[in-house]
Amino acid sequence: MEQSVQYGAWQAVNNCVRLKKGEKVVMITDNETAKIADAIYHEAVQVSPLKHPVFVMEKFGKRPEDGSSPLVFPEEIARELADADVSFFCAKGKAGELKSFRRPMLDVIEANKKLRHGHMPGINEELMVTGMCADYAKVHEISQKVYEIVHNARQIRVTTPAGTGLTAYFTSQRQWQICDGFILPGHWSNLPDGEVFSCVTQAPKGRVVVDGTLGDFFCEKYGDMSKNPLIIEIAQGRISRFFCMNQQIERDFKRYIEQDADANRLSEFAIGTNIGLDHLVGNLLQDEKFPGVHVAFGDGYDKKTGCRWKSEAHVDCVMRDCTVYVDGRKIMEGSRFLI
Repeated sequence: MEQSVQYGAWQAVNNCVRLKKGEKVVMITDNETAKIADAIYHEAVQVSPLKHPVFVMEKFGKRPEDGSSPLVFPEEIARELADADVSFFCAKGKAGELKSFRRPMLDVIEANKKLRHGHMPGINEELMVTGMCADYAKVHEISQKVYEIVHNARQIRVTTPAGTGLTAYFTSQRQWQICDGFILPGHWSNLPDGEVFSCVTQAPKGRVVVDGTLGDFFCEKYGDMSKNPLIIEIAQGRISRFFCMNQQIERDFKRYIEQDADANRLSEFAIGTNIGLDHLVGNLLQDEKFPGVHVAFGDGYDKKTGCRWKSEAHVDCVMRDCTVYVDGRKIMEGSRFLI
């Protein structure tokens, strides 16, 4: 089918959350992303012709770019999500809203065991016509292959031409999750989708060179990091030092990883599996699904991975041209799968 915003919306509704007739959908969007939300809503009413609730974030208050007064998640939306069957979040990521809005929203979503939620922070038209138009049957197939290789792994090493060198260790106490575009009841996943992830148990020493994309609000603010890579040194599983030629990125990152005791702790380790993508675009929502590796610092998604700590922070770090070894077996070279 034609690669278009409308087809991406059709796929989100019909292939990802698999909406059924008579089911209730809740849409959460903002002024900048309303066009995409409208496209998804149009596809939803074709399947389930009801008057579904739509919420525009700016109607609940201001959303300052500097995060000085981040928008608080409203109880009105929480009530609608409590008995919904399907929901979508299509909005830009603003500083401070992970803690004030998106994290509380996801808590409500996780409490509804029938809800299938498509999470799309930072979605734009480019992502709708690329990542959302991928062949998710193929994404599912490669994701299953990766899962079979990594779910009992003891160590995974990633290197990149830019200087990344990191060996992460895992135990059976950690669970690996498959995110392949097929969202089950009681679960949420990012769209576009395509990754297999867990939480690191140990990482004694290493270096991460973020020359792809940096997550949370950094993505909206800085985009492609290739010209100003952030170099992060890790010791005993935490950030020991970091530097970047762009001093504003340094200052913003310093504030971010100092917001609580575990904000600087290496947590997520993920392998992107959306083989329908052929380049990074400077948007974390899609770039973390590109074949390669991203890691995150801060919260490790305890309910999904068995992580034993929590944090208000979660910042993803995407690297380019990754080579990956799982217990000594090379499964990827230059961000191309060898399996």
